[in-house]
Amino acid sequence: MRRIAVRAREGGLPGLFWLGGFKSDMQGTKAVALDAWAADRKRACVRFDYSGHGESAGDFVHGTIGRWLEESVAVFERFCTGPQVVIGSSMGGWMALLLARELGRRPASRASLAGLVLIAPAPDFTEELMWKGFSSEARHQIETTGAWLRPSEYGDPYPITRNLIEEGRKHLLLGSTIEVGCPVHILQGARDPDVPWKHAFALAHRLPADDVVLTMIQDGDHRLSRPQDIARIIAAVAEI
Repeated sequence: MRRIAVRAREGGLPGLFWLGGFKSDMQGTKAVALDAWAADRKRACVRFDYSGHGESAGDFVHGTIGRWLEESVAVFERFCTGPQVVIGSSMGGWMALLLARELGRRPASRASLAGLVLIAPAPDFTEELMWKGFSSEARHQIETTGAWLRPSEYGDPYPITRNLIEEGRKHLLLGSTIEVGCPVHILQGARDPDVPWKHAFALAHRLPADDVVLTMIQDGDHRLSRPQDIARIIAAVAEI
């Protein structure tokens, strides 16, 4: 049994469903701004913290993509009704795509996808943006000890576990066409040091061309949390 912290507000449709990033939480700038926008318009909004993140129980070191996906699906099915705009930031972009695929495999539920808004989406990041870019020393430490402390510009070093890397390989998406069954709007900063803009292009090429918009923000970083970035995100959500 896992204790997952959820903040859910009932309201009009389509509702908003927030999926945060790796080591992020539902009290971040973008999540709070979207929640406030939804509240002003009396729209439903659901946000939560993955286990090992924010207000949820659990140890971050035990987290995997599959574990956090399982939690995302459970919260979506428990707290959402009717069409939803799913907003995924960084790792949350990967989660949103996996959520769409998982919902497509299940019988129709009481909630559905109206569209995806992906902010600096990082599908396959454990393999493409972590493992392939790690030094031989970091890889050796992960393989022999089970974890490596990765330095971070945003705080203390954090553990990258062998389980995170190996389990992540079960959920890779960029090797084939990604069917989501709804419109997708990607917002990507050209100056993002964590998720290169080429990664967003690789994702866009795997999605159906007729329902995908890619907005490149020339002076944008990874967080895309400036007022002008928030305005672009909200405009993408409002359009759906």
